This record gives sequence, structure tokens and C-alpha cells, in this order.
Amino acid sequence: MQPRQNHPAPAATTPPAPRGRTAAVAVPLLLGLVLGAGGVGAAWALTSGSGTPAAGTPAADARAACRALEGFDEAKYVDRGPAGETAVNRYAAAGTLSAAAAAAGDPAYKELAETIRRSQDRHQQVFDFDATVRKDLARARALCADL
Repeated sequence: MQPRQNHPAPAATTPPAPRGRTAAVAVPLLLGLVLGAGGVGAAWALTSGSGTPAAGTPAADARAACRALEGFDEAKYVDRGPAGETAVNRYAAAGTLSAAAAAAGDPAYKELAETIRRSQDRHQQVFDFDATVRKDLARARALCADL
């Protein structure tokens, strides 16, 4: 009898990863990322010199407050439905955004915030847009026109 020879077990072979599938996913993904970044960069470059303040700055908050106030119609404040809800939210947004602009310590926006707050405080006292509230709203809109 011949001595038994130990042969190593055959190595397990794993099939190679399909290269075409990975490349088919990675290439469009990278291409989309590059084109998206280019689009954002182009939009930023086109709008950066437009005089529009950067988001999150006191100037941007003040302008947003003015846009909210511009779209606010006090006659619709008590309306039911979307028109009334829009009026309530725009009035509140004008107060909040103007307060954010003033809170940054920029004195240019302090009067706007105080005027809108005064109109809101008076409205909460009398539950109406009386002459005092309307006067403050007119002053706030005039301040917005000067921004």
C-alpha cells in the first residue's frame, strides 16, 4: 500500500465582481454631482452681485419682514379660510423677522421692529385695526420703502 498523500483542499473561488454594473452606477452619479455643483455655482455667481443680502443676515431678515408686510392685508385678517390664515401668518412673520433683524444689533432695523411690534401689541389690546394700529403699519411700510 502506498502512503496516503495529503492534498490541500481546493481554494474557494469567488466570482469576480461585475465591473460593468459598478461603473454604470458610479459614472452617472459622479456626472450628476459635478453638473449639480456647477449649476449651483453658476446660480450663486449670477445672483451674488444683485444687491440681495445673504440669507440669515439682518438685512435679509428685514427685507423678508417687509415682503411679509407688503403682502399683508388687514382687511382679510378676520376672514375664514386661506385668505384669513395668510393674513394672520404674514402679520406674525413680519413681526418675527423684523425682531430677528433688530436682535442682531443693527440699529438700522430697530425702528422697523419696534413699529411692527407696537402695531401688534395694540392690535392684541383692541382686537381691531384701529387708527393707532394703521398708523404704525403705515410707518412700518414707509420704513420698508426706505430699505
